[in-house]
Amino acid sequence: MKNYNEIIQQLEKRIFHPVYVLMGEEPYFIDAISNYIAKNALNESERGFNQTILYGKDSSADTVLTAARRFPMMAASQVVIVKEAQNLDNLDEELLSYVENPMKTTILVICYKYGTIDKRKKFIKAADQNGIVFESKKIYENKLMPWIQKYCSDKGYTIQPQAAVLLAEYLGADIGKVVNELEKLMIVVPETDPITPGHIEKNIGISKDYNVFELGNALGEKDVLKANKIINHFNANPKENPIQKTIGSLFYYFQKLLKIHLSQKKSRDDLQQILGVPPFFINDYLKAARNYSTKKLVEIVSLLREYDVKSKGVENVSTDATELQREMIFKILH
Repeated sequence: MKNYNEIIQQLEKRIFHPVYVLMGEEPYFIDAISNYIAKNALNESERGFNQTILYGKDSSADTVLTAARRFPMMAASQVVIVKEAQNLDNLDEELLSYVENPMKTTILVICYKYGTIDKRKKFIKAADQNGIVFESKKIYENKLMPWIQKYCSDKGYTIQPQAAVLLAEYLGADIGKVVNELEKLMIVVPETDPITPGHIEKNIGISKDYNVFELGNALGEKDVLKANKIINHFNANPKENPIQKTIGSLFYYFQKLLKIHLSQKKSRDDLQQILGVPPFFINDYLKAARNYSTKKLVEIVSLLREYDVKSKGVENVSTDATELQREMIFKILH
């Protein structure tokens, strides 16, 4: 199996394989590879007769096989892209004979989203032998910030750590959304300038001062005034700052502080690895951990679980989200 960068590098060199099986939980990378092939494998004049897009929910394995086995017209090759292939019945059984002996003049791209085909099956082994098998894995939130920095670097840009964290905290691990917002920023920010929280606030609308990242910092410092200002801003803009997002972010934040207390390793380097945070943030976490005892952190984690349940209407008949947020922040700080 190849990783995403290896596949894109091959495609940029116009190295195309007869079969691509793109599968996994993260749809962005699957779409990026299949879209690149759709736009670049054939020139514009060739696509009309030689590029076929099929959808799993509207097709059958026989339809895919018929399309893949056709010969190209007035071109060296043809492209067949099967989107939503997870909706095809018995995909791995019906297409096995084809991937074992694919047409050399066809580029067959199978996009199997939100799951994977068992790698032990003959279908995957044959596809890997005769083409490309790619598993598109989710990028979890603790890996999102460095991914954002690398994405910007690959595009010739730099992004300040605080700006990367701001995007990661606000957008979550939805890579499609993150890339979409980064592409907007790259239109307006010169390559010579780093992307800053100010750029994000101006062009995307995420406040550089009133966001879940700054709320975590305020609570870590036990800055009551700042924390309440941020919560009041959240309550005034509930659609942009839903309570579930606030709770999720704070849960991960206080979990990190608890890990510091419970870890037997106390060196900065060890704790940085344990927490999965960049080195320039470790001092903030160490300082915040000193402001809370282990007992209090256990209480806070339990409290956040309780308010997560209440925010979904369980054991809560009348208290709205704004009041729940105020209560939750008061109990964390006092």
